[in-house]
Amino acid sequence: MQLEAHAPSVPPSDTIPKPGSTEDLALTPLSPLTALTALDDAIENLGVPVPCRSYDPEVFFAESPADVEYAKSLCRTCPLVEACLAGAKERREPWGVWGGELFVQGVVVARKRPRGRPRKNPVTA
Repeated sequence: MQLEAHAPSVPPSDTIPKPGSTEDLALTPLSPLTALTALDDAIENLGVPVPCRSYDPEVFFAESPADVEYAKSLCRTCPLVEACLAGAKERREPWGVWGGELFVQGVVVARKRPRGRPRKNPVTA
């Protein structure tokens, strides 16, 4: 089986500010890539491990509802949860757990629904 190559989702290099640029970045809106880089820098400067760097990244993109809830609980322990969530909303992340919330098609959803048809009759516990 051969994997097909795909185009990277990184914008062309002319949209990324050059190092040492004289532009005042405080007055210009942050691009999604710049915001993501700023979050990455904040994680590096924090000096303590954060869940998304300490656990398997697959857990934050899990399919099962139980795994998604586990990932959300890991995010709640992170000191950068608000910045991560704000950045994910700005970037309209297509899917995954970001900032303690589940994103599906760029929108926050309350919980992951299991695959398949819903039950016709309620489950008695």
